[in-house]
Amino acid sequence: MNILVTGGLGFVGSHVCIELNKFHNLILVDNLSNSKLETLSVIEKLTNNKIKFYNCDLIDDDQLNLVFSKNNIDAVVHLAGYKSISQSISCPLHYYENNVTSTVKLCNYMNLYNVKRLVFSSSATVYGLNNPPPLKESMSLEATNPYGFTKLIIENLLHDLFKSDQSWKISILRYFNPVGAHVSGLVGENNKNISGSLFSIISNVLLGRDKKLFVYGNDYPTPDGTAIRDYIHVMDLALAHKNAIDMIDKNDNVGVYNIGVGAGYSVLEVIKHFEEVTSRKIKYEYTSRRSGDVAISYADTNKAKEELRWVSKRNLHQMCYDSWKWSCRIQAYS
Repeated sequence: MNILVTGGLGFVGSHVCIELNKFHNLILVDNLSNSKLETLSVIEKLTNNKIKFYNCDLIDDDQLNLVFSKNNIDAVVHLAGYKSISQSISCPLHYYENNVTSTVKLCNYMNLYNVKRLVFSSSATVYGLNNPPPLKESMSLEATNPYGFTKLIIENLLHDLFKSDQSWKISILRYFNPVGAHVSGLVGENNKNISGSLFSIISNVLLGRDKKLFVYGNDYPTPDGTAIRDYIHVMDLALAHKNAIDMIDKNDNVGVYNIGVGAGYSVLEVIKHFEEVTSRKIKYEYTSRRSGDVAISYADTNKAKEELRWVSKRNLHQMCYDSWKWSCRIQAYS
């Protein structure tokens, strides 16, 4: 199958390409706004397969038309999009244009060229703040920030698209918290912008870039008082995309799937595992809760297990180990 991957050099995209490139011919597009071109050669080296690459912005009609006209595309994995909640609050217009408008354009060209298989990268942020864990695909949806609204708008768009034309085959993957890196240590989270994820902040403290980690709240109703989240290894997440592509023709409706471990880890548990992996102590300080944070969030993954035949395989220790291996490599070359 010839698969177009948008945002294919980003953190998730690069790992998805590693997984898909073993089985399919890839056409990769990325505007390099938050990624690096050298990642392409690493993916090709790890998979021993060449990938056709376009430096393409999905907002640009001419570029997008060129990609579709020059390639016999069978399916699209749509990963391109901005993802910072704080940045979306300060720059909402950028988020709506980059995430929503680009998806409308992409779907228009898919429709024009009769490419009607689509796997879309969504987020657990669409569950909002009021649903109790475990979070199920059937729960009510809401958004609390522009980033979340863009994901929710696109999900609604895809449902409407299917209602208008049921020849479309669509799967929506709601990511929980992707972390880790490829086992080789050659591919990982390489954002040009500073990442605000717990794993990246811990790595920065361990590498001496930050003095300490601030833990937001130690009075949650959890065993150790810190917030609990569902962290998923990025390579397990990548495999979910491969399974979604393999199973997509069986969809008789829009398939929506949680992609997480199905269990939660507290902030202190993550710290403990990083300390075990690195044999170093992590300096941290408790501070007040952040507005909008929930105590516990983790996925119900039964639907992905049953319909995609997918389950996560890597535990928290492996997530920390691979993340640290990647962080050390980046430090050595920076």
